[in-house]
Amino acid sequence: MAEIVLDVWLYGTLASYGGGAEQGSFANLKMHLPEGSTMADLLAHLKMPTEQRGITFINGRLSAMPGLQPDLSHILRDGDRVGIFDLKSMWPFQYRHGGALTDEMERAMASEKDHGLHHMYSKG
Repeated sequence: MAEIVLDVWLYGTLASYGGGAEQGSFANLKMHLPEGSTMADLLAHLKMPTEQRGITFINGRLSAMPGLQPDLSHILRDGDRVGIFDLKSMWPFQYRHGGALTDEMERAMASEKDHGLHHMYSKG
């Protein structure tokens, strides 16, 4: 079966999922996955629970944030760059209306009553 190679960046506490590739506050991995793999497959390969993710970007486009993770079925392509930030890293609020979104994130935000924008993402 054909494979794809991903450029994966893990930030903050998620660097620990880098399997020894941690460089302080981040890890950069070249990941080889079967063609047709999804974001859920990538997370499974990293052994990272999706709930540990904060904001996530695929090729510079927002694909997930706390409480709104519609990217699990997103099919990854060869050469994709994926950046996954921990829950303590937040994308500045003022950029949320002007940032590029994946198609899945755009549909999810449009369907949310508050368009996916919150002042708090957890009660704790």
